[in-house]
Amino acid sequence: MLREADATARADREAGGTEPDRPEPSRTGPSRTAPHRTDPEVTVATPARTPHRPSWPRRWPAWAPAVAALWAGGYAALQLGWAATRTTVPWKAHSAYPPVALLLLAALALAAGAAALTTARPGGRDGSADRTDPGGRSGPTALGDRVGRGLATCVLAVAVAVFAVGASGLPVHFVSLAALSGPESATGLAQVVLDAVGAALLLLVLLAHRRRVRGRCPRCGLAHGGAVDGPLVHPAASRAPGRTRTAAYLLVCGLLPWAGVKTVWTLGGSALGVTAEAWDRAVSPGESGAAAATAAVGVDVTVLAALVALLLLLGLLHPWGQVFPRWTLPLAGRRVPRLLPLVPAWLTGVPLAVYGVVLNAIAALTAVGVLHPVEPQPPFTASWQLTWMVEFGGLAFTGLGTALVLAARSYGARTHPACAAAPAR
Repeated sequence: MLREADATARADREAGGTEPDRPEPSRTGPSRTAPHRTDPEVTVATPARTPHRPSWPRRWPAWAPAVAALWAGGYAALQLGWAATRTTVPWKAHSAYPPVALLLLAALALAAGAAALTTARPGGRDGSADRTDPGGRSGPTALGDRVGRGLATCVLAVAVAVFAVGASGLPVHFVSLAALSGPESATGLAQVVLDAVGAALLLLVLLAHRRRVRGRCPRCGLAHGGAVDGPLVHPAASRAPGRTRTAAYLLVCGLLPWAGVKTVWTLGGSALGVTAEAWDRAVSPGESGAAAATAAVGVDVTVLAALVALLLLLGLLHPWGQVFPRWTLPLAGRRVPRLLPLVPAWLTGVPLAVYGVVLNAIAALTAVGVLHPVEPQPPFTASWQLTWMVEFGGLAFTGLGTALVLAARSYGARTHPACAAAPAR
C-alpha cells in the first residue's frame, strides 16, 4: 500500500501537481536559524561615517608648494630690507654679502616660489589628481606644458643648489651654540637657517614635481592607483650593506690626524711645533661655556662635536637607528622617524664634505707652490704648520662629511616607505 501511494504521488508531481499534505514553506517566512522576524518594509538608518582626515605629514606633496612660496616671500622681503639698510650679513669669517648679492638672492627666492606654485595642480585634496595621466587633462601633451615643467624644474634645481651652499655654515654655528659661545653674528645665523629651511622646502617641491611628471606617486615615488595620502608601509629594520659600512669606517679615519693634534694640545703636549701653552693663549680668550668646561678636562669641544657626528653615523648604519633601543626607556621599541637622523645628516654631511674638499685643494696647491703661503698667525709661527693644519682639517671634514652622506643615502633607501596601495616591492 505504501509503495502504491508513493508511486501515485510521484506521478502527480511529474504531471505538474503538488503534494497537498506537504505545503511548500514560504520563502519569506522565518527560518530555523533566524532569531527573529524581519519586516521588509522597515528600513534601519545607518549613520554616515565621517572620513578620517590624514595627518599633515602624509599630505606634504599638497602643502609643500604653498609653504615654499610663503618662505620665498618672507626671505625676499628680508633680503631687500638688509640690502636697503646696508646691514652686514656675513657669509664666512671676515666676509659679508654685498648688497647686489642680497638682491640676487631675493630674486632667486621669488622665482623659486613662483615655480613651486606652478607645480601644484588643482584636484582632490588627497593629491590623486596630481599624478600625470597621459590620456587625460593633466597629461603634458602640449609643448607649452612641457616647457613650463622643464623651466620649473631648472629654477627649483638651481635654487636648491644655491641655498644649500648658503646653508654650508650651519655646522659651524651649531658648534658655537652647543659650546655656549653664542653666535658670531645674529644676521649670519638667521641667513644660514633661512637658507637651510628654503633648501629643504624646495627640495621637497622638486622631488614631488619630478615624480608627478613621471606619472608616479608624489609621496612614495611608486606607480599605483588610489589616494596618495593613505597609510604608509615601512620596511623592517636592517643594517647598511657591508661595502657601505666599510667605506664609511675608512672615511672617518680622516679624523685621526686633526683630532690627534687637538687632543695633544688640550692635554698639554706639543704637536706641529706648537706647544699647548701657545695654543691655549691663542684659543682660550674666545672660549666660554661648554668649550672652556670640556677643555678643562682635556677634551676639545670640536672633537666632542665630531664624536656626536660619529654617533649619528653609527645610527644611520645599524638597525638601532631605525628602532629606538632598549636604553631609550620611554621610546624603546618604537620606530625612529626617518627625518630625525636624515635632516642633520644631510645638513651636516654635505657642507662638511664640500668645505673639506676646498681645504684639501688649498693645502695641496700651497704645498706645491701654486698658491702663496699664508702668513702664520698665533699660535703658528711658520707657514708649513698652518698648511699641515689646513690639510688635517680638510681630511677630517671630507672624511666625516662624505661618510655621513653615504650613510644617509643608504639609510634613506633602506627606510623608504611605500603607500599601502602600492604593489609589493
